[in-house]
Amino acid sequence: MRGDETVQRLGGTAVRPATEDDWYAEYLDLVLAVRVVDGLDAAIAHIERYGSSHTESIITTDRPTADRFLREVDSSTVMVNASTRFADGGELGLGAEIGISTTRLHAYGPMGAEGLTTTKFVVRGSGQIRT
Repeated sequence: MRGDETVQRLGGTAVRPATEDDWYAEYLDLVLAVRVVDGLDAAIAHIERYGSSHTESIITTDRPTADRFLREVDSSTVMVNASTRFADGGELGLGAEIGISTTRLHAYGPMGAEGLTTTKFVVRGSGQIRT
């Protein structure tokens, strides 16, 4: 685990100091970078700066906070109280996943109505995980 000063204080020697690069990293490993922020505005600002626009999740019991997160976070998949591992074509009912796009408009060349639309998946959970 890598974390900011608050997370290091809470986690002790199990937490390495996070660097600026850690906030941008997609580790593809069992590594987690954790930052404690002061409220929803700061969380959304952190996501806007460091996020990939792919998948973001919030853990909260406050419905207005969850609703605002779902509305304002600009990612293809936004989740409340659910593991980001659910961001998978099969899990979202799209069938076999054959590719991933993190761009807004993926079509190139002539486009019909389908090519001009984008999808934002909204997932509400109650603590589910995917193993």
